[in-house]
Amino acid sequence: MLDKGKIQEYINRLLLSRIRILDDYGFYGLLLMHIIFSIDENCETAATDGKRIFFGTRFLEKLSDSELDFVMMHEILHVVLLHILRGEHLEHERHNIACDIVINSIIMQEKGLTIAPLKSMHLAPNGKEGHLYTAEEVYEMLPPESKKKKNQKPLFAGGRAGKEQAKAPEDSPFADDHTRWGTIMEEDSVLRDVWVKNIMDAAEAISIQNSIKRRTTCPPAFAQRIIDKLKKPQTDWRTILNDFIQEEINDYSFSPPDRRFDDSPFFLPDFNEKDEEVRNILFMIDTSGSMSDDEVTTAFSEIYGAIEQFGGKLAGWLGFFDAAIIEPVPFESIDEFKRINAAGGGGTDFQIIFEYVARYMEEEPPASIIILTDGYAPFPEERLANDIPVLWLLNNEEVEPPWGKVARIK
Repeated sequence: MLDKGKIQEYINRLLLSRIRILDDYGFYGLLLMHIIFSIDENCETAATDGKRIFFGTRFLEKLSDSELDFVMMHEILHVVLLHILRGEHLEHERHNIACDIVINSIIMQEKGLTIAPLKSMHLAPNGKEGHLYTAEEVYEMLPPESKKKKNQKPLFAGGRAGKEQAKAPEDSPFADDHTRWGTIMEEDSVLRDVWVKNIMDAAEAISIQNSIKRRTTCPPAFAQRIIDKLKKPQTDWRTILNDFIQEEINDYSFSPPDRRFDDSPFFLPDFNEKDEEVRNILFMIDTSGSMSDDEVTTAFSEIYGAIEQFGGKLAGWLGFFDAAIIEPVPFESIDEFKRINAAGGGGTDFQIIFEYVARYMEEEPPASIIILTDGYAPFPEERLANDIPVLWLLNNEEVEPPWGKVARIK
């Protein structure tokens, strides 16, 4: 049993590591601010479950400061790349190896290293650096477990929840404990949304720091790919929402005055262009069991992109539904939109959307209802829309709604 003094010594060492990373590799340090550190004598090396990073005491004693920083970055990358939520149906050891290869290579690239610390695997089977691929792509390159030679030793001490953890020999490459992955599966969708937001916030903080200190630091390539995926919608929202645009027309204004009459003794107003604004749009995202996490993320990204396409002048409500309504939350800006988290996971019922609008939004009805869904549910009668324009934004080509406007995304 560890005494309090020893535990505090370990915790101080972890906090100092985070400070070093924050100073040298700011993006990773900001991400580490969102995770809890735990000392666990039963942990062979290091581990994470998506909420905590666990360190074994004997392992921690052996690490130099630079090696500890490497392990800290390794664990937080497993979380932000959502490895802890992926690969559930893949061969466990093969998937674990693929994830470690990708992550170790990313860290080496960030640190400018040519030699891997702690003998860590970082090359894909084709000899190229792992950061060039996703974990799933490296997984496909690795031989299936059924084709391994008999009595071949495991490459590392990985595993998955519910699997016995193999012990690596002393001279084996560093491998963290993956047995805690997937142990909080009931919170998958929330955890996913939280870490996407943490990545966005960290990137924004780096951008602000750059502008203040005149630096040119950028988020790592993996983070930029996640941000780009979230920010780039497939939909031309200006065309789709054309019928719902509210034009605030200020035909004449003294600010600025008309410069064509600068020589005139009169102070004359100038003609201004239209100021387009879209308000009171109700977005409803289908989070039923038939919608995968990627499909929900794509729907979320479309709305995020719509706000950007209108320069922030798009406001309304965002809600979620399956067989029940998650109460729509109002938003006036991208920052407010990003704070809204998805929920759901049951069956699908479109009719409840219109029943909710009729019951709870009678005093301020939406200008339009946009439903992002796969469409795999009975469609309600058109009369329930009460003449509110409805757009069905579908993620397939198979479903054809019997009424309303239709747009499609991949």
